[in-house]
Amino acid sequence: MRRWNRWNNLPLRFRLTFLYVCLLGILMVVLGALFYYDVRSFLIDSTATRLRAQAKPVVDEALQNLGSESDVTGISENLSRSITSRDTTAVILDADGGYIADGRTLEEEAPPVPPNAEYVGRALGGDNEVEYIDTASFEERMLFLFIPLRSAADNDEVIGAIQLNTPLTFTDELLSQERLLIVTGVIVALVVGTLGGFWITGSALAPLRRMVATCRRVASGDLGERVNLPHRKDEVGQLAAAFDDMAERIEATFASQRRFTADAAHELRTPLTALGGSLEVLMRGSKDDPEAMNRLIQGMHRETLRLGRLAEQLLDMSRLEAPMATNYEDISLAKFFEEFSSQAGHLAVNRNLVLEKGPPDTKLHADPDTFKQALFNLTDNAAQHTPPGGEINLGWSEENGSIEVWVADDGEGIPPDNIPHIFEPFYRGDRSRSRRRGGAGLGLALVKNITESHGGKVHVESEEGKGSRFTIAVPKGFRPLRNGSPRKLPEG
Repeated sequence: MRRWNRWNNLPLRFRLTFLYVCLLGILMVVLGALFYYDVRSFLIDSTATRLRAQAKPVVDEALQNLGSESDVTGISENLSRSITSRDTTAVILDADGGYIADGRTLEEEAPPVPPNAEYVGRALGGDNEVEYIDTASFEERMLFLFIPLRSAADNDEVIGAIQLNTPLTFTDELLSQERLLIVTGVIVALVVGTLGGFWITGSALAPLRRMVATCRRVASGDLGERVNLPHRKDEVGQLAAAFDDMAERIEATFASQRRFTADAAHELRTPLTALGGSLEVLMRGSKDDPEAMNRLIQGMHRETLRLGRLAEQLLDMSRLEAPMATNYEDISLAKFFEEFSSQAGHLAVNRNLVLEKGPPDTKLHADPDTFKQALFNLTDNAAQHTPPGGEINLGWSEENGSIEVWVADDGEGIPPDNIPHIFEPFYRGDRSRSRRRGGAGLGLALVKNITESHGGKVHVESEEGKGSRFTIAVPKGFRPLRNGSPRKLPEG
């Protein structure tokens, strides 16, 4: 375990290069060994083939002179001398494997070697491919091969055998050079592979080192840092793109938190300042003026209610970050809207509330309480921006694999410049008018969060002077994950 930990603590560049060089070395050794043994087999087989080719015509001519005799003793002397050369010695054996003659006449010719009984027996048995190499009995390796002697080509009777032996000095020299070349080639390949491996891995890991440096700068507080590898489409490029996307989201989240904190502080400071001013006036003697004291108390009460509403909306938004608190179930929209429309009528006072019913069997997998709260916020928003006598429409439908729920009005509409920001927390296009209506700019932000917690999206269509239409679209088959994030499953 400690060795494994030490290995994991080594630089990734070193580990990759080491594994690459090991694999390269194994491949080079295996290929070199296969090549070496293939060349060795080729040289030995070529030597044996050459000896048999040289001996065949001599043997055929000698056997023709044998006539009908079955004894090779008479031709053994001339036969062995005809085959023997400077590097090859021929020994003639009779049908019983006994030594008859050898053809050595000069000292520089290879000395005759006593026959090996095992291989002689195979040759006298009719085996035409008997050969072996002796590496222990001589200073140099010797190749031995046997040629069975038959009185006629079509006769299976073996009347003797020829033993040919030749030193493999030339073959061994070639093989020695071959071994040297293979070993040198493997060493050179490993050295070049090591240097090349360090260069390749260094080039491949350079973007990762760049990402590490960027991570450290981001961790130190510079959230604007990015890796920026636009031309890399491989896994490293995908990782860099994912990191840049994550850093961008983190920067946006921190900016949103700072903006949210500043806006929340601003919204809290206004009623607190009003309360503090009213209390200060009361302490200075307004208690002697009952009418003034009553106005101050009523104003303080309104600011207190406003603080309560703001605190409740902040709590609602924080609850959405804890998805385990929600209880999803399949709700029938026909029954849901029948109940909701009667409750929403209290918000749309002096406005005409119209329910546009969709398919009666439509069911939505949602948390009834939070979904109802989103619709209450949309209805309250519509009522605030629709003059008395106006119309507010509610309804649902099934469109393109989604269930759509909408709240529409024919009120004052939304200026085009405000539409991209209306779902931001504390955003109010007309702050003075919103404050008079008691809004804190959290209602639509809460609608957006509730919709996204159901795996859906909310969008708005609006035209100034003609009204607005807010639509919540939730995909069919939506199911929340265990950790609370949305998931869409195929229908059925």
